Amino acid sequence: MTRRSVSILAITVLLAAGFLASGGLNAQKKGKTRPLTSSQVMAGLVKPEFLKLKAGLEKSPQDDDAWKALATSAALLNESSYILMADERCPDKPWEEGSMILRKASLNLLTQIEKKDAAGALEAFAMVQQSCKTCHAEHKYKKK
Repeated sequence: MTRRSVSILAITVLLAAGFLASGGLNAQKKGKTRPLTSSQVMAGLVKPEFLKLKAGLEKSPQDDDAWKALATSAALLNESSYILMADERCPDKPWEEGSMILRKASLNLLTQIEKKDAAGALEAFAMVQQSCKTCHAEHKYKKK
């Protein structure tokens, strides 16, 4: 091997090691300029609002306050779809697809909630669940 070949090989090994140490493509990373990580978005925003929607829709909202609370949760889930894509957090296509499905499904859910359509809201909520599965199939259980 020539000295140049050894240098190229060494650089390649170092870059690969750095890539793997950082979690590779499956890393759930924080934004480029802001400190919020995707795990924090999930734990602090997505999961709590998802659970509020699930519980509220299962018992069918009984008054305007209940519908208003559901609308807030749906709007927050919609906003989370933007946060998950912002500041270079998106590592790959499944992440992008899941975020886009979440964006559309949560907007549809919000529309159904604003119409106080319980059956329509449950159908729209099922699509929100699908958005979670789209991304989690690739990312949730992967080791960093």
